[in-house]
Amino acid sequence: MSFFAVNIPRERVGVLIGPGGSVKKKIEETLGVRLKIDSNMGSVVIELAKPVEEGGDPVALFKARDIVRAIGRGFSPERAFKLFEDGIILSIIDITDYVKKNRNNLIRVRARLIGREGRTRKIIEETTHTYLSIYGDTVAIIGEEEDVKAAEEAVISIIEGAPHSSVYRMLDSYARRRKLGGLRPSRF
Repeated sequence: MSFFAVNIPRERVGVLIGPGGSVKKKIEETLGVRLKIDSNMGSVVIELAKPVEEGGDPVALFKARDIVRAIGRGFSPERAFKLFEDGIILSIIDITDYVKKNRNNLIRVRARLIGREGRTRKIIEETTHTYLSIYGDTVAIIGEEEDVKAAEEAVISIIEGAPHSSVYRMLDSYARRRKLGGLRPSRF
């Protein structure tokens, strides 16, 4: 595969391009890729600037795809740029995989995930050393693999209706294991 095609919400295209093209340029220069952005459709084609035979890095395509998807899912470019680092991954959970897709369900679930004054989201982020973005019908998570798995478990539990207190207990248990059990400390 020498390119990826990604669709992002049209209202996020400006963020992907950045002031004076700065975000797009940073992605292209850091990873050695080219982004072809159709602002009307919200489609982005990501390809290597150089063919693999001439030193193009196929891994850069995957990193660029994840950064574009992260920005499309509501992350700031600064947070999405964490994906430049090795060992940092993006996970996207579709809320409609767990609840019926109707407006009231989505509003209720998003409210549960965010919590009063953003408390639930903040607890998940701080305990798992990840970043969360709740955007549209999705929850996107950026972090190291083990941390992302713990955040996914918490997010899915809340989506499925688990009491916040039990999710917080699970997160506390994870934080203790992480601290004592030799899980690598986060770079966040």
